[in-house]
Amino acid sequence: MTQTVGGHGRDIPFSDSDFRAISDLAQAEFGLNLAESKKPLVYSRLSKRLKARELDSFPDYLALLKRSEENNERLELISALTTNVTSFFRENHHFEMLRDDGFPSMFDRLKESGRGRIWSAGCSSGQEPYSIAMTLLNKMPDAARRNVKILATDIDPKIVARARQGIYPKEEATGISELFQKNFTHKTEHDELGMSDTLREIITFAELNLMSDWPFNGPFDAIFCRNVAIYFNQETQQRLWSRFCEMLAPGGLLFIGHSERVTGAATRELTGVGITSYRKTGSGSRLAS
Repeated sequence: MTQTVGGHGRDIPFSDSDFRAISDLAQAEFGLNLAESKKPLVYSRLSKRLKARELDSFPDYLALLKRSEENNERLELISALTTNVTSFFRENHHFEMLRDDGFPSMFDRLKESGRGRIWSAGCSSGQEPYSIAMTLLNKMPDAARRNVKILATDIDPKIVARARQGIYPKEEATGISELFQKNFTHKTEHDELGMSDTLREIITFAELNLMSDWPFNGPFDAIFCRNVAIYFNQETQQRLWSRFCEMLAPGGLLFIGHSERVTGAATRELTGVGITSYRKTGSGSRLAS
């Protein structure tokens, strides 16, 4: 089957073989699993990239993506194929469990290791790591001095840049309590919501493809990876759960999306302790550098 889109004076065809080639590339580069039902969505979003690059066919676009100097276009591809939908304190039960269960365990380990680490993997535009930071600083105002930090990563450099900026339309503040708004945010000159320097001090933002090597070591006291694995096939998901398990400290928590479940080898060490929440029960996490 072939779809077409208007552009440059004529229609641009999108065949089944074009879709399979895009799917294969997305799987190999980013671990994305594009089901056949996604073909209209892929077609709609990528046709805009063809127009932006003034290309007349999907084979031409695929050839462009294979060029070594077109890394930015490959990132445009992943940005087009994924959706960054998030909010402050989304699925708030995770932050409550982090506060009531995760932090006491982390504080105990802190006495021995002298460090505390939390990872927001797939941080999108930053609402998740800033929510983690507010929750943390409300319990431990001197977290920065105590060597407690949050790593926030995402594959999309544009979305990471927005997260690092930490400025949001004021209507996005609805999930933040009045107390937290007072203590951890400020209004900008354009009447937007800005994140405080105390939050920024404990968060490190970075670009990261979860399918690649991870240029850091654990252990992490908690990992948030929510609504990311839904883009992966089961084999890739299970490999990711196992890699997260290796990165968690004994007793550390893993939080995943509401439609996701941990399966595979990681279930031998990760035990469900709440709604889409898991605790590592084994030992042997790698030591931090």
